[in-house]
Amino acid sequence: MFEAERSLLEERIASICRAEGIPFLPLSWRPLPFAGEWGISTSFFQIAAEEARAGRGTGKPVPLRAQELAERIRNQLRGLEGISRVESVKGYLNIYFETGRYARRIIQTVLETGSEFGRGAPKGERVMVEYAQPNTHHSFHIGHYRNAILGEVLARLLEFAGYKTIRASYPGDIGLGVITVLWIYDKFYRGQEPEGIHERGQWLLKLYAEATALLEPKANETPEQKALREQYEAERREMYRKWDAGDPYVRDLWQRTREWSLEELRDILRRLDIHIDVWFFESEVDEPAKAIVEELVQRGIADDERPQGGPVIVRIDEKLGLKQEKYRTNVILRSDGTTLYLTKDLALAKIKFEKYGVDRSIYVVDVRQSLHLQQTFAILRLMGFPQAEKCYHLGYGFVSLPEGAMSARRGRVVLFMDVLEEAIRRVLAVESEKSPEMSESERRRVAEQIGLGALAYSMLAVDNNRDIVFDMDAALSFEGHTGPYIQNAHVRANSILKKAKREDQWLDDLRTVSFDYDLTEHEIELIEQISRFPQAVEQAAQEYRPLVMAAYAYDLANAFHSFYHAVPVLQAEQENIRCARLALVAAAKQVLANALHLLDIQAPEAM
Repeated sequence: MFEAERSLLEERIASICRAEGIPFLPLSWRPLPFAGEWGISTSFFQIAAEEARAGRGTGKPVPLRAQELAERIRNQLRGLEGISRVESVKGYLNIYFETGRYARRIIQTVLETGSEFGRGAPKGERVMVEYAQPNTHHSFHIGHYRNAILGEVLARLLEFAGYKTIRASYPGDIGLGVITVLWIYDKFYRGQEPEGIHERGQWLLKLYAEATALLEPKANETPEQKALREQYEAERREMYRKWDAGDPYVRDLWQRTREWSLEELRDILRRLDIHIDVWFFESEVDEPAKAIVEELVQRGIADDERPQGGPVIVRIDEKLGLKQEKYRTNVILRSDGTTLYLTKDLALAKIKFEKYGVDRSIYVVDVRQSLHLQQTFAILRLMGFPQAEKCYHLGYGFVSLPEGAMSARRGRVVLFMDVLEEAIRRVLAVESEKSPEMSESERRRVAEQIGLGALAYSMLAVDNNRDIVFDMDAALSFEGHTGPYIQNAHVRANSILKKAKREDQWLDDLRTVSFDYDLTEHEIELIEQISRFPQAVEQAAQEYRPLVMAAYAYDLANAFHSFYHAVPVLQAEQENIRCARLALVAAAKQVLANALHLLDIQAPEAM
């Protein structure tokens, strides 16, 4: 919130330096902890050091010269409007603002800009975020949800920080896993699919687990069992070969079953308020990937072992001249002529940068793929692809439940829709007692808002690199680091404002608000948290860390809850104080709503 003041002060300091022949360098500012006044601070060590390097200094040690410069600047900044005092301390210049005036400007800025408060200036850079991309012929589970919510929140943060943002999804719609489902469906279950979007998607996952069990070797396998398993494996491989050759029957089967999965995915994304701009599919980059393989062979980057019945490989470490193993050797085309994930990622990277003109590409992919993506980026560098350094992998850890880890191959997965419905059921049980006046439809809507908020925050409040053991009871709590705790702060603020409006105590003109009274510590902390929102947005976007915004939202909610319990608003004795506190509540509600939106969490009006 000090950007405007900082800019004006820096211009004034630059003018003073030029007038006195002092070399001016851009200053680094930081906020000062509140101690009765808000303020900002900068140092003159860099300017003093530059003077010394240029031989234009006074010969004094840099710390002494920095303090001397700070004192000279301080003397010429005194008396500026809105500034209560200026001090120079050990080479630092500390500038403090009039408390009431600054508090009023913060609150008015929030209320005048509303949902735009905290938005960064346009950055002139286009960023693509790739996420929400489960393999087809499976079903959307809680691990996929962590991917989707991380990617969506990162996209919202980047967009709000001023970047042109493109949301992209790259579902894996082909590969041996997909063919496995096609094979068992065609052989045993054709025409037996259930009705219903989610029922069909979940059924495909069950077929995958069953097929995996049929195709895996077993202990004490009889010759007859082994022969049957090998027959099944040959049929599966033949189906993959036919798909690769464009066989009409297999392609039609694949298209129809793929659509079942995509219908389920689209419905879940709709419920999560996720709107994908660009859909890539693994199958669509298969042919461009093969063209890249031929290019790499011709350029001597890849070694072609197909004449000997082998694959096409890239010895990445050798080609990069690395003496120690880092990226290893990679197959980019199998001996049967089919591509791999890595091959297709090479083609996808080219499409992203060349067709969509992005400046940066962020891959939201789980940590198990870290080496794979490092290898992809390394081969792009070998190709001389100019944007190879602009590719970034945002990894995230696994999600499990207290009962244990998930495995799609074993059929042990926690489906997202099951978790969401259980969350809604639990919230409804509480809401029925707390809010009996609500209609059934309204209660269901609020329960879904709270349930989704609880799930989202439980994924975002943990560093993305850490694994999560999802605990439903902890996530749904109305206390502590949870989504409902933050949502409840918004509800409480709304309740105060609604009551004020009914009692005709609301403000007609915010310009009349004055904070020229002794602010309580709770008011100060709440104003301080509100003022930090733009910096939290910028930091979260720059660091690709949704956790920064999740932590900020909790801190703001915590400050509001403390204020709510300790500071009278409607019961304030003086009218001017009551009006000021109502404006503060309105500003807190707005910033809570802004932060929740960036976290893809709805802000309920009632709970």
